Amino acid sequence: MTNPLKGREQWATRIGLILAMAGNAVGLGNFLRFPTQAARNGGGAFMIPYFVSLLLLGIPLMWVEWSIGRYGGRHGQGTAPGIFQRLWRHPVAKYVGVLGVMLPLAIVIYYTYIESWTLAYSFFSVTQAFPDSATLEGMGNFLHSYQGISTGAGPFPSILTAYIFFLITITLNVIILSRGIARGIELLAKIAMPILFIFAIILVIRIFTLDFATPPPPHSVSEGIGFIWNPDYSRLSDSSVWLAAAGQVFFTLSIGTGSIITYASYLRAQDDIALTGLTTSMTNTFCEVILGGSIAIPVAVAYFGLTQTQGIAEEGSFNLAFQAMPIIFQKLPAGTLFGSLWFLLLFFAGITSSVALATPAMAFLQDELGMTRRKAAIGLGVLMFVCCQPIIFFLQYGFMDEFDFWAGTFGLVVFCFIEVLLFGWVFGMDKAWQELNLGAEIRVPKIFYYIIKYVTPLFLGTLLVTWFYQDAWGILILRDVPEGYGLYRLGARALMAMLFIGLVFLVWKTWKGRKENHVDA
Repeated sequence: MTNPLKGREQWATRIGLILAMAGNAVGLGNFLRFPTQAARNGGGAFMIPYFVSLLLLGIPLMWVEWSIGRYGGRHGQGTAPGIFQRLWRHPVAKYVGVLGVMLPLAIVIYYTYIESWTLAYSFFSVTQAFPDSATLEGMGNFLHSYQGISTGAGPFPSILTAYIFFLITITLNVIILSRGIARGIELLAKIAMPILFIFAIILVIRIFTLDFATPPPPHSVSEGIGFIWNPDYSRLSDSSVWLAAAGQVFFTLSIGTGSIITYASYLRAQDDIALTGLTTSMTNTFCEVILGGSIAIPVAVAYFGLTQTQGIAEEGSFNLAFQAMPIIFQKLPAGTLFGSLWFLLLFFAGITSSVALATPAMAFLQDELGMTRRKAAIGLGVLMFVCCQPIIFFLQYGFMDEFDFWAGTFGLVVFCFIEVLLFGWVFGMDKAWQELNLGAEIRVPKIFYYIIKYVTPLFLGTLLVTWFYQDAWGILILRDVPEGYGLYRLGARALMAMLFIGLVFLVWKTWKGRKENHVDA
């Protein structure tokens, strides 16, 4: 649907908007990253700072981004450069806003590749391609062979197989993006999100009944549930647990990526954002804590025990999903079916998030460069394909890890810090509060006026200062990177820098052209 006044697309239905926003937030982080973070950081001890971060960072920043996006869309702007320029009438504002296009672009480049793994593993589950009587070591060899890191797990899992599924996945993303907001992204959300919920509920029910299976697993599922919800209060004094919880909230809600801003720019001027933003946050939290927290950790504890499950999580973010879970499904009756459901669930969660992450770049190409949606989708697909090549072939050297840290972790905190300062202090909290409550279907508690203005920026600033004090220098000089990996890590940084510089140049050229046209007129 197109707005006849602005020439910009709009969401066709309220439910489509909510599902699309939920699809943006509900991604691989809910089912892969969350259980891993919980296992690494003391289970129940992790949940207390998680909910504190959700209240003081997640929900306020969700409202900030919805407000900024709708405000920008009302003025024909759908990406951070143009919106920041309106919030802050300063020549540098639009260049600061480039982060809101560059960060999601950098994330979606590697995210799409991981997403393709879930599609491939669903296929492997159906075809029973996993090694028989697999061990953690055997499944690790299978995954590494698929990634091209090693060979010897058989001819089927190979980098060629991974490349084929990557091409399929990136093509699907481009097709959906080329169809637009209502006929592409919204339609995808209406199909994928209900399927995702159904698959997740089926898996949760199956896992919760494992204690009564014949034969039952070696350990108890309830032990895994207890690990998630019984806090070790001594861990609350550990600053790393608080940092991990805050980072998970950022990642899972997709705040700081620019995607919420762009999605919200397709709202109508009087569309509610207070209730819809809160609904999106709660839907994502339900998916993550109730569904995501009830699948991987409990079933892994049931079959491997608590200590080994923690060890699996410590070894890497992908180990629970791609090493432990395939082994478990082989032990279950109808395991082929449940394995397929698990990886399809991950794929649907991934693709709804990847199209959202690509949307800021799409909006930039359309709004600022005047490209048609089809040309923008194809051009973006080509760029993603080219930039993903070193991630695919240099995976073992940490190329993806470097992207994930600078774009998917550190960059999100920096961008959120900037946007909450612009919204609450430069634009002005009185105008910001009025914008948030425009057309609101619920009364936002006044306490959030002060949380957005004072508490959230203080929280974010403290996180950044703590990081610079504790970790910055070692990360910058690649102190803990294995010998021979440093050049690849620097290459990843160079590629991200090139993306940022290229976007800065396009913003400069676009704004210069506007100024010249205005003068000529």
